[in-house]
Amino acid sequence: MADAEKESQRAALHKAIWGIADEVRGAVDGWDFKMYILGFLFYRFISEDLAEFVDAGEHESGDLDFSYAALNDDEASEARDGIIEEKGYFLLPSELFANVATRCDRDPDLNETLKSIFDHIEGSSIGTRSEKSFRGLFDDIDLNSNKLGTGVAERNQRLVKIIKGIASLDFGNIKDAKIDLFGDAYEYLMNMYASNAGKSGGEFFTPQELSELLARIVVGDRTGVNKVYDPACGSGSLLLRFAKILGQENVRRGFFGQEINITTYNLARINMFLHQIPFDKFDIALGDTLMNPKHWDDEPFDAIVSNPPYSISWAGNSDPTLINDARFSPAGVLAPKSKADLAFTMHMLSWLSQDGKAAIVEFPGVLYRGGAEQKIRKYMVDNNFIEAVIQMPANLFFGPVTIAVCVIVLSKSKKDDNVLFVDASEEFSHVGNKNKLMPDNIDRIYKTVHDRNEEEHFSKLVPIEQLGGDNNYNLSVGTWVEKRDTREKIDIHELNQRIAGIVAREQELREQIDAIVANLEA
Repeated sequence: MADAEKESQRAALHKAIWGIADEVRGAVDGWDFKMYILGFLFYRFISEDLAEFVDAGEHESGDLDFSYAALNDDEASEARDGIIEEKGYFLLPSELFANVATRCDRDPDLNETLKSIFDHIEGSSIGTRSEKSFRGLFDDIDLNSNKLGTGVAERNQRLVKIIKGIASLDFGNIKDAKIDLFGDAYEYLMNMYASNAGKSGGEFFTPQELSELLARIVVGDRTGVNKVYDPACGSGSLLLRFAKILGQENVRRGFFGQEINITTYNLARINMFLHQIPFDKFDIALGDTLMNPKHWDDEPFDAIVSNPPYSISWAGNSDPTLINDARFSPAGVLAPKSKADLAFTMHMLSWLSQDGKAAIVEFPGVLYRGGAEQKIRKYMVDNNFIEAVIQMPANLFFGPVTIAVCVIVLSKSKKDDNVLFVDASEEFSHVGNKNKLMPDNIDRIYKTVHDRNEEEHFSKLVPIEQLGGDNNYNLSVGTWVEKRDTREKIDIHELNQRIAGIVAREQELREQIDAIVANLEA
């Protein structure tokens, strides 16, 4: 029944998003549309969350008819400081999403009303513990954009359609939705604008199924972790998988991430709130992790997961100070300037706790390329930091990128001197125009990595001493796991008998033809 309810809610969400897109088609075109959908989902969520919090307190005090949404703004203002201390922000009853949605089509200044509300939400946190979590959070929701329309009236018409569409989602309280509302909305938007996703957003979104696999690998048998970290956190989907698997209370000191793209940084913070992570339980920072990491005071981390950008440029050896950076110096060489992949990997290895584990999505070239990358692999292998290398299926991601990525699992406390290679390239089902990890695929890969099982044509344990020498620290899974031979097996003896039979029959037919010709000539 639960699965049927999830699918029903997912279908309702998709229908609402499609309906809104259809209404505003030709104006908010393509990928820009996402910020309005996700932004107003967030606005509805925090409105309901705040109202529910206040209502619950009054109901417990005996006033069962109390409704914050129906309260006078002046009366509500008296509770402002207490609400901000607990929730990190404040909204007047008149500013709640439900109340704005009720009157939005009668408000000729709707865009300014909304801007004032968003500014008020952000402003209510200034000077408080929650300021960092709310600062600039609504900057990417441009209520005066020409993409909404050429004049105020036209823009407001489209804003009304977006608000009414979000209001139409009938999940009861949005907090009680059975689906991952943000993740599902994000994935659906990815599908709608797949041709642009790789350029505009796909690089920071990891499919939910892959997030599930990485988090499970890192969690293992643990029932809780101290802190989780993603140095290229995108919209935060990898971090949030730990809340789902362990329960957020079992991520004891919270969720830490850094993101260089400001729009995505805002989405990550919105995503944290939508997943009911309190403002004091996450720390998402803006900036370049390789050149200006923001969490020196928080490392090391027990659990690290990441899908960093593939083969991007970075300063590398053009900055002579980097070779002395504690994150990169142990390998004795820096990742190439044109390929920062292993710079991210070394950063994560450096910030991994002694008993922690990291799972990193990588561009496959890092497994076999020579030069500096080979030397970095040598450092990681010789020091026995690589627990597993997993070859994933192609075409898992949204957008035009169809490459088959790999996953490297790192640990500083391995129990053996082997690297486990897993060929999971066939572990998928084809759904739509993408490949998708299904629950059975995830279970099989996870169990193989967890138990360090060997299985012919699927997984193999290789001693670290075998990886060096003539093998050049080649960690490509295909080098170590032999593919199953799916070619048809041919019995040579039987084939020769068949050929002999064909030749004999051919001779017999020729003799018959010769006899017929001879009779005709007689």
